[in-house]
Amino acid sequence: MTTLLIAIIVLALLFDYINGFHDAANSIATVVSTKVLTPFQAVLWAAIFNSVAFFIFKDHGVADTVAKTVKPAEIQTSSMLWVILSGLIAAILWNLLTWWYGIPSSSSHTLIGGFAGAAIAAGGWNAVNSPIILKTASFIVLAPLVGMIMAFLMSLWFLNSFKKDWSAKVLPIAILLVVFFFLRQNLEFDRSVISKRIDYDAYWLQVLFYAKNFKWILLAFILTIMAIFSLYLNTLNTHKANQWFKRLQLVSSAAFSIGHGGNDAQKVMGIITAALIAGGSIQEFHEMPNWVPIACYLAIGLGTMSGGWKIVKTMGTKITKVTPFEGVAAETAGALTLFITEALKIPVSTTHTITGSIMGVGATKRLSAVRWGVTLNLIWAWILTIPISALLAGGIYALTRLF
Repeated sequence: MTTLLIAIIVLALLFDYINGFHDAANSIATVVSTKVLTPFQAVLWAAIFNSVAFFIFKDHGVADTVAKTVKPAEIQTSSMLWVILSGLIAAILWNLLTWWYGIPSSSSHTLIGGFAGAAIAAGGWNAVNSPIILKTASFIVLAPLVGMIMAFLMSLWFLNSFKKDWSAKVLPIAILLVVFFFLRQNLEFDRSVISKRIDYDAYWLQVLFYAKNFKWILLAFILTIMAIFSLYLNTLNTHKANQWFKRLQLVSSAAFSIGHGGNDAQKVMGIITAALIAGGSIQEFHEMPNWVPIACYLAIGLGTMSGGWKIVKTMGTKITKVTPFEGVAAETAGALTLFITEALKIPVSTTHTITGSIMGVGATKRLSAVRWGVTLNLIWAWILTIPISALLAGGIYALTRLF
């Protein structure tokens, strides 16, 4: 490997680490603000499940999308590594600046904006893959909106479950039936292979099939827990229900942390793989070495353990006051959104997703429960992240060409 390529890999993992502590608030803000876990316990919990995502998200679809943000054919081969380096430096600078001021900006959009901005400086507008940029930019609006709607509906679902009549049981039973038929239809295991143990190759193919689809099994498991719990909510008094919601927050925050790790670590994997291709170490994305995902998931996990307390305060208290009940609804809605977008290979912002989810649960109480002034400031930071990162990366690239 060349010195420049090694520098890019080091900076990419540094960005991944910064992403971890910058976005730690996404996974732990609600669980800390509701006092379910202490700050240290919460970051440790989130870090573990950030890294667990390595065993769940195996298709690396988001990483592939990020790697294709730029068209290498439109940029001189000798310039491609400098483009990646400039984008990483810009992304790191913007991440640190927003972290310092406690602004929960998107690390994802910072990275993509920096990568695209440096590419434009090197090869013009044709150097960027416009459909990917437009799709990513559209989810600046769609990710928080989807998170908000899902959290709002989930909150209403739990509130309806407190009713004493039969209508409270219709939705959870319907969800259980949908989960059962989905698993039966899509994940049917060949039991004859297990019972006879004749074809070991076929047996291990089935095991690998389950491993590849484990994210859907996990998603079904989460929905099953929520559905079963909602069936018994009307038998609990307020105090016991609150205690159960606190326990469920461990499940919902773990699920969101898995989604966070699976989505955000893949973006850095995409950047490193693009650098390896540009540097001639590999030829195609599918040749990504195993050490790349391992290093990226470990880096984001370690970063999460470092925490990001300024952003925790903004996410956990300034947007709206969050109870354990609302924390479960927000985190579960956020996790579902991340799992779905990862399956669609769309690099979305976990920051935007959980912020929208927190606004959604706040809106179930009353619209005035959400501090819309704080939210408006966050939206401005989201809108400006891609263009500012792009301009910063373009400037950095121009400076590298002077030497």
